[in-house]
Amino acid sequence: MSNSKRATVSSGSSRQNILAPLRETQIVGSKPLLPAEILSLILDHVTASDLIHFAQVSKRMKEMVYDDTRWVQRLRLMGCWNEAEARKRAEASWRKRAESHSLPHEEQAERVGIGVNGDRPAAVGSQRARAGSEMVLDAGWEQVSLSANGTSHLGSHQKTDADDGFSAVPLSPCASTTPSSPSTLQDPLTRLSIFSHVRSIRGHARQEYGKIHGALHVYYIDAIACKDHTTAVVFRIYRDPNHQAQMLANLSRFSTSDISQGWDERQEKLQHLIGAFETAVAHEFEQALQTEDIDGRLRKYGHVLTTLNGGQKGVDLFITNSPVVARKNELGDPMECLRLGHTGNISLDESQSFFAHLSTSFNEQIAVMDRVFPASINAAVIFVRRVGSEVLLEYLSTLFDEAHRTSSEAYLEAVSGTYLQSLHMAKALRPSKNTSDEFYEEVDRIVANAFELHIDLYLQEEYSHFKRKSEAEVGEWEKQLSEQDASMQSLYMSNVNRQADKRDFLTSFKKVVMMPVNVLPTFPLSSPFGGKSATAKALVNGENLGSSHTPSELSTRPSTPSMINGARGGDRSTTPLPEPPTTELAAKAAIMSSRLEGIRSLFSIEIALNLVHTAKAAIERAAVFYRAQSQFGEDARRQCQHIFVLLLQILGMRHIKAGFDQAVDHLANYDPKEIQNHGHTEVKPLVTFLELVNVGDLIQQMLDVFYEQEMVATRLTDRSDFLDPAVKEKKRFEQMLDERVAAGLNKGIEVLMTEVEFVCATTQKADDFNPDASGNPSPDVMDIGPSETARKIVQIVSSHTRMLIGSTDKNMLDVFNQEVGLRTFTALCKHLKRQRISVAGSIKLISDMNHYFSYIQTLKNQNLLQYFIALRELAQIYLVGAEDAKELATIIADGDRFHGIFRAEDVYEYAGRRADWFQIRPKVDRALYGYGCCVM
Repeated sequence: MSNSKRATVSSGSSRQNILAPLRETQIVGSKPLLPAEILSLILDHVTASDLIHFAQVSKRMKEMVYDDTRWVQRLRLMGCWNEAEARKRAEASWRKRAESHSLPHEEQAERVGIGVNGDRPAAVGSQRARAGSEMVLDAGWEQVSLSANGTSHLGSHQKTDADDGFSAVPLSPCASTTPSSPSTLQDPLTRLSIFSHVRSIRGHARQEYGKIHGALHVYYIDAIACKDHTTAVVFRIYRDPNHQAQMLANLSRFSTSDISQGWDERQEKLQHLIGAFETAVAHEFEQALQTEDIDGRLRKYGHVLTTLNGGQKGVDLFITNSPVVARKNELGDPMECLRLGHTGNISLDESQSFFAHLSTSFNEQIAVMDRVFPASINAAVIFVRRVGSEVLLEYLSTLFDEAHRTSSEAYLEAVSGTYLQSLHMAKALRPSKNTSDEFYEEVDRIVANAFELHIDLYLQEEYSHFKRKSEAEVGEWEKQLSEQDASMQSLYMSNVNRQADKRDFLTSFKKVVMMPVNVLPTFPLSSPFGGKSATAKALVNGENLGSSHTPSELSTRPSTPSMINGARGGDRSTTPLPEPPTTELAAKAAIMSSRLEGIRSLFSIEIALNLVHTAKAAIERAAVFYRAQSQFGEDARRQCQHIFVLLLQILGMRHIKAGFDQAVDHLANYDPKEIQNHGHTEVKPLVTFLELVNVGDLIQQMLDVFYEQEMVATRLTDRSDFLDPAVKEKKRFEQMLDERVAAGLNKGIEVLMTEVEFVCATTQKADDFNPDASGNPSPDVMDIGPSETARKIVQIVSSHTRMLIGSTDKNMLDVFNQEVGLRTFTALCKHLKRQRISVAGSIKLISDMNHYFSYIQTLKNQNLLQYFIALRELAQIYLVGAEDAKELATIIADGDRFHGIFRAEDVYEYAGRRADWFQIRPKVDRALYGYGCCVM
């Protein structure tokens, strides 16, 4: 802005020059003292009334004051501006304005246009003219309405810019009935709902704010200026407490738009006035609570407090005086759970009673709150928060702390059991009438928060408790085994006379033959545990095995080892003990036999079953948190997997693997030469080891059932996830068990073949295959059946191969049978090389070979059958007479006859075991190698 001012012109010579006035003119510039940004910042701290006066200073100041964003800001502070509504109104106004501008051009075109038949479309033109006029009037309805609303209450003429609804409105009522007219705003009842008349219109925010200012500003100034609360205008004009609360709430809302200097002091004075009113109403509300006037004064003042500031004060007073919070000790005592439980345990019946009383009392109070407070207030959520923090959390914390000090088992049962009871209680709680899913979400969150402080300790304690209990049980088993072994050695060495051994040293090294000491009862081959998956499932689930199993049968399974002196064990104490040996060597032999006999007790089904049940209880307790889909469900799932992994490690590596290793060591020390009575068809150490394999197979089936029921079915683990720790550990356990069984079976096969060789060497008579060797004449009628040795060998081998049927998988059984068959074939070949076989005795040999072949056929192994076919063909070389030496040479040279099992050199060696070999050897050599021939 700049102004030109003419300087004073002197007379004289200056008039003679026409440029003199121009030279003497001075340009004086004037600029505003403050920039617009600073002025705008100042205006932000000016009261609304002063802003209107400030706008009268100049046109520029008016533009700054009337800026719509300044008044939109104040409306937003009060929560009266809806941007979506403003945008919708603006778009509708622009659309109507565009239509009103296009109508005149269309009407002009219709007036000058000519129709098809030369007629002017007068009717159409007049119709559109009428429509256009209606559109124009309709487009300006907001402006007309705002002009009408902006009129003064003193007359019907338009208000000036200086007024704009900001002048003081008289406090006397007026009888006008137009809702948006100024006269209506003078009505005290209309002032209570002033915020409902405010609209969001762009460009008219100042006028909308002016409505609120004109209706509430007088009350606001009086409220902050009054010295005594009772003299406030709001209490003198409004006598109804509901109206007083509504006006005070309006003033509190209006005060948020007061951003001028000193606003904090004014708001503090207003809140002091509101606080005094709230205290008085709260006192009346509390008295109504004591008199239980629910539908009268209690409901009345509950609505007053809700209108004033949302009713938080009333809800807090109601909850504090409710029986659930005020008399929470009557709901239940957490110490009763420990006092009524067994020693070291907890009784959850008392906690269940506590939750039942809590849910019943809560639902009763919710029904009362629905009658007292309006539907707009979410009292049920507030109530359940208080109950969770002051009742539920306190009860559970006391119970958990005391249970943890009592014992680990009590603590674990308390946390898991009460969590399940809390979930049931949460479902029993009834929300208020206007509460939706938010209530149940809040209840779940409160229950989760109550257990969140203890969940980490609980999961760690669950794992540690299972580890301690499992290791203690396995350790007790190992201790009893060592004590049993020490007692057994002490018993057998107690009668040894060492002085006599010194006097007769040689006698102490005599070959002592003793019967195996029967320390433990036998494990029958028809055991109810042998490879039955249904039995394993029943054991895991803790069910009865059925009435078909007698107690004596059930007691034969390997259990806690009995002491030698009969201090432990049920029926084992009735087993008669043999007289202790008198020599050291005999005692050591008895100790070895007892250890071989006690292979079956190296690990126990009872120990495995106890560990499985302990793990099952621990996983079921922890899985409660996972099945409830709580926020710490993933931690509970991982801990369940760790417990299962620990079960496999303790049961596998420490119990089963150690037992199999000891069994293999005992088998390695077996010597059939020390056994006197070989009348049985069983090798006792191998039988007991195979029974141990049956026990191991049953334990594996138990773990499979446990894995399927407790881990896979409950989705605690995914069997298809090869990186899952439970899946990896289970495969490692199965691999370990297969390796131990394979190592034991390998050692068992060696023991079995040792027994077979021993039977061949001790029971095969010299005249079985060479009747002439006895010097007795050949009988007229010869027994063509197999020899006693062949029968016994087949009985021994078949009895051991049948024991694995049903207790191991088919692949392992096929491998075991094939290995037994091959080693039996090797043993028979060695045995055949030690015999002298005549032509007459060859019939017995052929019978033996056919007997072996018939047994091998039952194994249904074609590869193995080829060896015994070759062995049967080999026996034919002893049936050829001495006069047919050339034919014998042909048989020896025929490699296809023996299917490649025996070479010609091998058959030639076996032919050397003929009784007449030295007589026919030259003929055979001549036929095979051409010895004795000359070149012509």
